[in-house]
Amino acid sequence: MAIMASVILNPVRSQSTDLWQIYDTALKSAKYVDLTHSFSPTISVWPGFSQATFDSASAGADIPDYINKGEEYSYAAHGFIATAYQLPTDQYGTQLDPPAHWDEYGATISDLPPTYAIRPLVVIDIHEKVAADPGYHATVADIQAWEAEHGTIPKGSVVMIRSDWYKKWSEVERFNQKPFPGVSLAALQFLHLERKILFHGHEPLDTDTTSNLEGEYWLLHNHYTQAEGVTNLDKVPTAGALIAIGFAKPEGGTGGYARYIAICPPDWPYGVSVLEAPGAPLPVQPYPLRRDENGVLKSMPPES
Repeated sequence: MAIMASVILNPVRSQSTDLWQIYDTALKSAKYVDLTHSFSPTISVWPGFSQATFDSASAGADIPDYINKGEEYSYAAHGFIATAYQLPTDQYGTQLDPPAHWDEYGATISDLPPTYAIRPLVVIDIHEKVAADPGYHATVADIQAWEAEHGTIPKGSVVMIRSDWYKKWSEVERFNQKPFPGVSLAALQFLHLERKILFHGHEPLDTDTTSNLEGEYWLLHNHYTQAEGVTNLDKVPTAGALIAIGFAKPEGGTGGYARYIAICPPDWPYGVSVLEAPGAPLPVQPYPLRRDENGVLKSMPPES
């Protein structure tokens, strides 16, 4: 009765905290699975682009009584460090492609609305077919098989195509060489024109292996986006999860360095909950941070 009276007396307050209640009752205990590769100077990249380089950041100007221009920041001398990234392309690692990547009238990354933030997640599983044929491309029949089991794909959802190709991520030369799995043009058109999805995603760095990349051409010239280089789709439910979407926002960007997180039911065997990993404070590294031969900062014992 006391709770009901509070709702009646404070209807605005009750409505304003509804999302907090959803967080406390559902999202806090949900399992979170990262669908994103870390990127570094050694990952696979489309052959037409160069690799990134990482290095220590240096002072860009003199700071009186503190540091000279060109001096490298260090924990010992300055109390902090920073990293300088040279990124030769925004088509790098796990990414989000906006229409501007292929269309001079297309939306750029900075044009995408904030409503991209969270959506229903659908996972179409083709990994067994890919195991038999590495060049297999998802079809309308694969989508219809998913719907026969789970129902119609929700409008506005994100559809990820599970191929398990991500397991070859460390095979840098092989990862982006044909044959590799893709998504057929007919499947992409069905998802967008019939099911009205937000976007689809795949594990390789290209949509398909046709000579003109017909799927990517169609998508971006029709003002849709797509995710590439996704990982861990074998660790999320095929239906019933959500996806949280984050990406860098360079003004006029033609690609997005993306972070995709699947939000799965509390009893899901993979992932970690907020209760298990609250995030503040973060764990202390076991060894001091040092840069490896590629400039990547890592916790490494002194003898390594």
